Amino acid sequence: MPLFPSNFERRRVRANGVTLNLVSAGSGAPLLMLHGWPQSHVMWHAVAPALAERYTVVCADLRGYGDSSKPKGLPDHSNYSKRTLALDMVELMDKLGHDSFHVVGHDRGARVGHRLAADHGARVRTLTVIDIAPTLTMYEHTTMAFARAYYHWFLFIQPAPLPEKMLEAVGLEGVFGRLAASTGAGNVFAKAALREYVRCFDKRTIHASCEDYRAAAGIDLEHDRADRNAGRRLAMPLLVIWGTRGVVGKLFEPIANWRAVADDVSGVALDSGHFVPEERPRETVAELRSFLARHEPAEYTAALSKRP
Repeated sequence: MPLFPSNFERRRVRANGVTLNLVSAGSGAPLLMLHGWPQSHVMWHAVAPALAERYTVVCADLRGYGDSSKPKGLPDHSNYSKRTLALDMVELMDKLGHDSFHVVGHDRGARVGHRLAADHGARVRTLTVIDIAPTLTMYEHTTMAFARAYYHWFLFIQPAPLPEKMLEAVGLEGVFGRLAASTGAGNVFAKAALREYVRCFDKRTIHASCEDYRAAAGIDLEHDRADRNAGRRLAMPLLVIWGTRGVVGKLFEPIANWRAVADDVSGVALDSGHFVPEERPRETVAELRSFLARHEPAEYTAALSKRP
């Protein structure tokens, strides 16, 4: 059985020098959905169809993941910086004809969403981040408990090719299973979705994902510190969703952490581990619908209420 209904169209779009894979469906306000590691757009399979009843949903594979381009990392990792990945998505949405749009991101995709909102604030109507605190906050507040739980953050940033070779030897299912267990997720992935994650986790994706983490521990922190030093804050409404059984929920203060960088923050904790959209899809949809509806023009909200 296909993971997405037949009304979801698969497309490949050239943007910012790479080819990006995506699926899209629906009508209404544009909604860009960005996945985390080590996944792809497939992670939204239980959430996106319900949202497409009210929005034009775009679920894209980030550069380096899924079936998008996977270029070799540059010495400074800048072609996997969140600034670069955010620009990928801005140009993608331009190609699709969307001048402004809502952004929802989980894990790495939420970090791309944060940078997209910081660099292109006029384009972002709202931002939703799922089970993350700001990258700079998490690195600056590293404890032994955090390092043990998110050991992969510190493994993947080591110079190539050691992390790549280790990931190739262990395989996705080994690392993924350990991560899921450490964040209270357990076996929550649909078999078809897991097959897709495994299919896409080839040598190029392994290298690209390590570059993603290397950028996060280097050039991304430079960009975040520059924003903080300049007093730049996110102005659009921001929703943070996190799992009560995940590392972020246990070791950080999600609402307070995001209020340090954004002006309009609300949030909710769900009974979940890290992989919230796949563990609690109904609750995720409900929270997103409520949040997005509060920040749409009155005439659009009225039109939605008349839909069956």
